[in-house]
Amino acid sequence: MTAVPAPAPPVDILAVLSLLCPEVVRDIEQNWNAPVSDYARHLWRPVARPGSAPSIAARSILRDVLQQRLGAIMQPEAIDKALDEFDHRPVIQSGLHCLLLMDRITFDALLLAWLGAVENGLSAFFGFMGTTMTMETTGREGPGWLDVGDDKVNLFGMGRHKLCRKSACAAGPVTLNGRALETVGNETDARSWLGTLLASQGKVFATAADALTELNEDLVADWDRSGMARPVFVDDRLAATVVARHLEDEGSLLSRLLLKPPRRRRLDHALQEAASGPFGRFLPNATAYFWGIREQRVRKLVLKNGRLIEPDRPHGLSIPFERPHLQQALLDGMLLPDLFLMFLALAILPRVRVVGGLRQIGYVALFHSILLAALDENAPEERDLAAELQVRENAWGMRVIDEKISVREQLASLTRQKSAIWPPSCRFGKMPGACGSSMKRSRSASSLPACRKGRSSRTCSGNTGCGHLPRRPTT
Repeated sequence: MTAVPAPAPPVDILAVLSLLCPEVVRDIEQNWNAPVSDYARHLWRPVARPGSAPSIAARSILRDVLQQRLGAIMQPEAIDKALDEFDHRPVIQSGLHCLLLMDRITFDALLLAWLGAVENGLSAFFGFMGTTMTMETTGREGPGWLDVGDDKVNLFGMGRHKLCRKSACAAGPVTLNGRALETVGNETDARSWLGTLLASQGKVFATAADALTELNEDLVADWDRSGMARPVFVDDRLAATVVARHLEDEGSLLSRLLLKPPRRRRLDHALQEAASGPFGRFLPNATAYFWGIREQRVRKLVLKNGRLIEPDRPHGLSIPFERPHLQQALLDGMLLPDLFLMFLALAILPRVRVVGGLRQIGYVALFHSILLAALDENAPEERDLAAELQVRENAWGMRVIDEKISVREQLASLTRQKSAIWPPSCRFGKMPGACGSSMKRSRSASSLPACRKGRSSRTCSGNTGCGHLPRRPTT
């Protein structure tokens, strides 16, 4: 009997990606036929400690802010252990969106991160949830909705007009729509999660993002009784605190780049050059360094006459583009950093590996290049940083595990069999059959294995509007 050769990686797509992020391509090629647990272990491998003055300072700031976050959910000895682990293996699963873990893509991405943490013996791991999205993104989807199979539940009971206008990071206060959730209580596949949600019925959360973070923490605690690796969810608001800490010091690299006119002109030029280059479509350039928050909604800002303002909104936000004002607005929740500043503060400067989807691996690579172009080669500490940045910590980690059945069905099946909620083994496996030959956002893809009790299935459909890797359309 003739052996069937293992499918090869999609050479055409990887060839294009290798021009932008060769470090990601190496990871994919080296782990193409490995178990997903091996790939997850590889993603959470150690990272070289910061060596230049700017990266050492950035890591110190990030560590301090993470310590504050951990202080809200952990005992002191557990905090020390988690931070020591992060010093050695600084990795963030940064491809998550602010959705309940019942969402298939979110669940699978968290599962990959959990595997990476468990394979490396970590007590905790960090997951970044993007919270600038509106409560409804399209057609009863988004943070404000819960898919229960035949129908979708309005999770917080908001009107559709509010869901489409309010942002997850600012919408609130909110309470769970307990009456709507109780209508699915008789479904057999609801036993493993509905009670966990209803336990928070009547509780008032400051924002939808706070609610989803706490509910996800409760779900994981219920699903994973082993306590082997605890997820710690962070979001744009933590990134705002980190950026504000950088702006405390007028001599910090971030302060110099943003607030010294010659440096900002050089940075603006680097951003424009990248946007007009062959991979410019990867760049999210919708706002001027910061998002504004007004009336529970994220607002685009432009920099005009020394102020951040809402375009065409004479009575909208208007914040002086000066260090004390920016710092205070970040701390007061009036500003959030854009993706460029966020990844500088959370990953690139402090030398942290970020694991995300197709768009992310592209724009993180571009952000590295933009920062390098903006550095002053005559300043010794910036020259040291430039040498350090020759090694990029950038990895693909969305839709690696890609199950075709719903999370509800998977949880119900495992509950009936009294199996562990987290599957014991998964396959990264073979990823043949690339869909499309260009890097257009809605067309480049490769098929991925699913993960369910150690078996694999192959199904792909989707787009990259959210920055996640698309799956192959079913035929």
